Order: sequence, then structure tokens, then C-alpha cells
Amino acid sequence: MAKIHELSENLTNQIAAGEVIERPASVVKELVENAIDAQASRIRVEVLHSGLKQISVQDNGSGIAPDQVDLAFMRHATSKIQNEHDLFNIATLGFRGEALASIAAVAHVEILTSTDGQTATRAAFAGGVKKFQEDAGSAKGTKITVGDIFYNTPARLKYLKSPKTELLKIVDIVNRIALGHPEISLTLASDGKVLLRTPGNGNLKQDVANIYGRKVAEKMLTVENEDPDFTLYGLVSEANLTRSSRNFISILLNGRYIKNYQLSSALLDGYGNKLGGKYPIAVLAIEADPLLVDVNVHPTKEEVRLSKEKELSRLITSAVTEALMDEDEASPLFQLTPFKDKTQLDQLEFNLKPNVVDTRRPDDFQLEVSQVAEPEGKTDITNKKETEEKAEEENKQEEKEEKTSAPVYVDLNQVREDDQYVLTKTWDQHVQEQTALPPFAGGEEAASPVTSKADQLLNHHLPALRLLGQMGGYLLAEHDNDLYLVDQVAARRRLEYDQILASLEKDENYQQGLLEPLIFDFSVYDYQKLKDQLPLLRQLGLEMEDFGQNTLLMHSYPTWLKGEVTVQVRELLDQLLSSRENDGKSLLKLVAAKAAESNVSRRVNLTGAEAADLLLRLQTASDPYRDASGQVAVVRLSQNDLSKLFKKGK
Repeated sequence: MAKIHELSENLTNQIAAGEVIERPASVVKELVENAIDAQASRIRVEVLHSGLKQISVQDNGSGIAPDQVDLAFMRHATSKIQNEHDLFNIATLGFRGEALASIAAVAHVEILTSTDGQTATRAAFAGGVKKFQEDAGSAKGTKITVGDIFYNTPARLKYLKSPKTELLKIVDIVNRIALGHPEISLTLASDGKVLLRTPGNGNLKQDVANIYGRKVAEKMLTVENEDPDFTLYGLVSEANLTRSSRNFISILLNGRYIKNYQLSSALLDGYGNKLGGKYPIAVLAIEADPLLVDVNVHPTKEEVRLSKEKELSRLITSAVTEALMDEDEASPLFQLTPFKDKTQLDQLEFNLKPNVVDTRRPDDFQLEVSQVAEPEGKTDITNKKETEEKAEEENKQEEKEEKTSAPVYVDLNQVREDDQYVLTKTWDQHVQEQTALPPFAGGEEAASPVTSKADQLLNHHLPALRLLGQMGGYLLAEHDNDLYLVDQVAARRRLEYDQILASLEKDENYQQGLLEPLIFDFSVYDYQKLKDQLPLLRQLGLEMEDFGQNTLLMHSYPTWLKGEVTVQVRELLDQLLSSRENDGKSLLKLVAAKAAESNVSRRVNLTGAEAADLLLRLQTASDPYRDASGQVAVVRLSQNDLSKLFKKGK
């Protein structure tokens, strides 16, 4: 048996760092949260080389006393809780006493702190060991500089992403913290360039404008609601302002950014069916009694446990619904058709009655003879009819018993033409057909694969179809006594996709000029991603240029874009931002599919010539049987299929 021994303090610190410090963004998060707990009103974050080289966080908070500096860098040393009862009444962001110790275990750390704005203390730590401590001068507050992160744990460096990705992670976490604390002025700078600056005046909508852009902030609606346990305040976007992922939803509980699927779903429920599969932009700040929240379930404190989560979900849903309803009431259309609570309640009460429209007769229902007044002279005729029906039923019962008693088996040497069984040909005939195919046939054809008739049909595309007619957006056609049903919308989308993709691959993006350029505002996160992909956007036909201040300009757009250009371009950019595809060819297909879906959104009335031309062009499509999203475009019904549908031969 191996001998049990106590781990060294340095090793335990590195183990703790593996739980708390995953990447440079984790360092930024912990240091900024400590600054907020120190009652800072101004916080400045500076990073060099995406935080891999250096991270600096400076605040104007209460500072740390000289004799408390050593304790601040010890594990499980904190000023925020005193005993076990405080664990259930946590009102601060950082309380576990692991942040500074974990950071110092895997990086070089220097701290400069002052409690009075005159005398200060400077100290340095590396690998969990203090290097020096000395007196200095500084303004009130604390400045912590972290350099060479993971210098002594190279295995952790291997799992970090590219510098651009790590910077975007830092931008994202600072954005969330800024939205949760509009009363604090937050500044983020990367390599000397300011990426974010919030005024700290408590105006949440102004912070949204700084992060997501002014145009987004103008379309945000205020949500407010409360009950005895929770107070809710925030901003949600109008139903027509959406994004393709949940990344723009920020839920903050007592100033702490959290991830909670149920609360996010409650937010979406407030929109009903107005989003169309998209996601809104939202910032929800929730104030709750700390006794209802357990934040001590994960080292990073992003996951929490909530008491009365269902009650909070209902509060969020009703608040969002009311905000959207207020928006609808402001429109002239809504004033013409006012909302009627009484009507809906009456309808709901009517629907809840169990047998409102249930007119089915019970199984044991019988009509007594005495209830029917038989006309005179008709009794004999009625009795005769009943006798004939009874005899016919007895004959049917005898036939059923004969069928049941017959042996149920399949004779492999007998051809069945009634399609009741899978085997419809003799064994010898199957063998002859298989041996006639390569590679049994020999010769040059031996190298070609064995293909079924369906595969051969796909390889030769769609056969020449003769139009029979149209019905409800579907085309009816026939070929060789087979019936073809063609979904008009899916077929047109396939043709549109092929055309757009061909122009993108050939770089034939004919442009339509604009009298005034279109302006697109983005969050810092999205702006940094798109700025590096401007060459790819030009290949897609989106001629955009960097205008600074998280803004891109478009002077022209490709002619294959139809409809509202601003909406179409925004959807394409959102699709590009949310896509995980990195190679250019996959992105071309993605953009072509999205554009085809937007350009062909509904069915149109086709003339006979237009319908016939659609069938003709569909023959040469890359995949005439499906559109780019996989939606079925063509269904073939053979004579055999039709016989089965009408139950012929039984």
C-alpha cells in the first residue's frame, strides 16, 4: 500500500488554480470582482497580448492594509465571511479566498495598494511565494499586475486557444460585468487601445449602447417586476431585433453573471412565438434575498442554486410579456384591435370543460325499438332487411375464420403479386440479377460500384417530367407512369442556392451601389471577430470597411441579396458569427443556403409555362430532391406505391 502524505502548499495552490484559473479571462473576472467588492467606482483593465503576457487591474476601492497583504494571498483567507452562517447570506462576488492565491501559484503577481491615498504597499509573488514587500506611494485603491500566466504549468498553456479567442473571452466577461454594474465606470484596453469604456452613471441603456451599439439600445424595452422574494429590472429587445444565438442574453443575480437555462427559457417564453427561432438581446438584473441563493456550488461561481426558481421564471415571463404588450399598444394597429382579457378568460373556461364538443356515442349505446315510431305497412319490409343484413354478417364472419385458419407462411418459389410480403420474386431471379451486375459481370465495369435503381436515378439527376397541374404550392408531374410531387418553395430554394453558390465560387459578385452607406454597429466581441474576416466578407460579396468605434460601413451589396438589405446583411453576419465552420468553402455554402432561404420565403402563383420551366431547370440541379437545408423537394410515387395506398390486391 502506498504511503499517505500531505501535499505541499505550492502543489495545493496549483491544484486550486486548475479549478479557478482556466484562462486569462478567469484572472480578469476574479480581479474585477474583488475590485467591486472593495466598493470601487472606477476600474481599469489593461491586457497585453490577449492577457498571455500581462494583465493589469486598477481600482479606487478601499485597498488592503500593509499587514493584511500576506493574508490576502493565502488560500481560504477572506474578509467577506466569518463563520458557517455567512455562507447562507453572501452579498459579495468573491468570498472563497482562492482567487489571489490561485493566480499567484501560476503567474508572477505584483500588488500596489493603499488604504488612505498617501502611503502604499508594494509586494511581489511568484509560484505562490512572496518575493518582496516595500513601502511606496499611491492613490487610494489597488493595482494588481499579473504577468507570464502559466509560466510554471506549461501543460495549461497547451490548452489555451489563439490570442484572438482569448481576447474575445476577456471582452465577453468584462461586458457582462459592466452590464451588471452600470454604477461603476469600467474601462478595458488591449495593447494600448481602448475597447470599452462605460460612464458609471447608473444608466443601463447607455451601457448597452457602449457595448452593443446605439441602434440596438434605441430598440430596447424596459422590464420591471417584483414579488415578495425577487425584484427584476432590465432591458429586452423588441421582437424584430434578434440574434442567432443565446450569447446576447445576460442574466445577473445580485450583480453576479450566472448561467441558468430555465431562466433563459422563461425569458424566451415571454416572447411567445414572435421570435421565429431566433434569440433576443436582453439584460436582466435580479435582486434576491441571499438566503434564496446558493453560490457555493462551483469554483467559478457562474452556476448557482436557486430556491423558488419556478416563481422567478413566472416573474420573468410576465415582465417580458407586459413590456412587449406595452410596445404593441403604442402601435396604431393594436389600438384598432384592443386586447380583451375577458374574452380570453371566457374562451379558456369554455375550453377547460371536458365534454363541450364530445358527441361520441358510448360503446354500449342501443336504440330501443319502442323509441322508434314505425310507419304502418313498413314492418315486414324492415324485418326482411334486418334478416338479410344478419345473414351477410354471418358470411363475413365465416370468411374471416377461414382466413385465420389458413397457414401463414411465404413460399420462396412462388411469385406474390399482392405486395403483402417483402419477397416478391423467386430466389433464382434475384441471383440472376445480382450476378449480372459488376463486379460479377467482369470486364471494365468491375471497378464501378453496385448501385440500386434509386441511386442510379440520383446520379442521373431528375428525369424529364410532364406537368400535370398545381395544387396548394405543389406541382404534380409524371414520368414513365410514376407520379411526382414537387414542393415549389423547396425546389426554388435549391435552384437559388445553386445560382448563388456558383457566383460566390467564381467570385462573380455583381454589386449594387448605395447612395448612402449602410452603418452596422456591433458589440466589441463581434466587432473584433468581423474585423479580422473582412477579406472573407469581400469574397462573399459583402464589401465592408472598418469605420472604427465598433462600426462597419457597407457602400454596396451583392445583387443576389433580395428584400430588405439591412435585415438580410445582418442575418448573414449573425450566421457567420455563430458558425463554427472555419474553412472558406463551408462558409460559402452556409451563406448561400441562408441567402436562398431568405430570398425564397413563400410560394408564388406560377403560370403553366413558369411551372414547366421550374421542372426543366430542376433536372440539372445539384440535388433536385432536397433544398440546401435538407427539406424534401421532390417525392416520387410509383405504380406500386399507389397500389399500396389504395390497398389494391388485398
